[in-house]
Amino acid sequence: MNRILDIVSRRLAHFLSAPIKGYRPIVTCDPQCLAQVLRPEDILLIEGDSRISAAIRYLTQSTWSHAALYVGRIIDRHEPDGEPHVLVEAELDKGVISSPLSKYRQAHSRNCRPVGLASEDIEAVVSFAVDRIGFLYDLKNIFDLVRYLLPTPPVPVRFRRRMIALGAVSPTRAICSTLIAQAFHSIRYPILPLIEMAEDNLAKLQSEYARAEIFHIRSHTLFTPHDFDISPYFAVIKPMIEAGFDHRTLTWAEESTLDRTGHRSSS
Repeated sequence: MNRILDIVSRRLAHFLSAPIKGYRPIVTCDPQCLAQVLRPEDILLIEGDSRISAAIRYLTQSTWSHAALYVGRIIDRHEPDGEPHVLVEAELDKGVISSPLSKYRQAHSRNCRPVGLASEDIEAVVSFAVDRIGFLYDLKNIFDLVRYLLPTPPVPVRFRRRMIALGAVSPTRAICSTLIAQAFHSIRYPILPLIEMAEDNLAKLQSEYARAEIFHIRSHTLFTPHDFDISPYFAVIKPMIEAGFDHRTLTWAEESTLDRTGHRSSS
C-alpha cells in the first residue's frame, strides 16, 4: 500500500509542478542586470507558472510562489553546456536541488537581500543550503497534494498559511521558503519582526486570527515566499537601478508613430 501511495503521490506532484498552458509572467528584470547584482545571501522570489504556484499565490495573496537562494558557483554542479549552478531551491517533485540562473530568465522575480551580514554569516547560510541538496519532499501523505488541485482552494483565511505546509513528519522534508528561513535562522537572522508573547501584548491584538498567525509563525517557522518580501530586515534590490539606470539614455518612439496597440504603425 505504501508503495502504491508513493507512486500516486509522485505522479500527482509531477502534475502539480507542470506549467499552466498559456501562462506568461511579465518579465520586469533584465537577466544580465540581475546576474551582475546578485550576491551569495540574496533570495530570489519567483512568481511561478505551475499549477501549484497558482494555489500558493492565492493562499498567500501575493505575487510570489517560490523562493531560491543565490549561493554563487557550486563546485561540480553545472549544466551540460557548462553554465554553473548558483541557486539552491526546493521543488515539489525533485526536493532540494541546485539550478542555473538562466532557469528563471523568463520569470517575474524579485531580489531580497539581508542587511549587514558578516562574511562568516554568509558562508554559514550558503553552507546550510548547499549541504541540504538531495533532501526530498515527504510525499507520503497524498492529501497534502490533493488539496492543491484547485487553483483557488476554498479555504478560510485563518487556515491558509498552515495549508501550505507540505509533508508529514520526515526530517528531510523541505519547503522552498522554509528551507531558506531555516538557513537564516541558523545564524539568528530575523525574517519577521519578533513580537512579545506576554498576555498584556496579546490582549492588544484585536483579532483571534492575528494572535493565531503570530503563534503559528513563531512556533512552526512556516514561512512563505511573501514573508521575505514584506520583512523589514530584507532590502528589495532593483537590478536595473543597481546597474546604473539613467532615464536620459532611453530612446522613446514618437507617439505619432505608434498605433493604438502600442506597436509602430507602417505609415
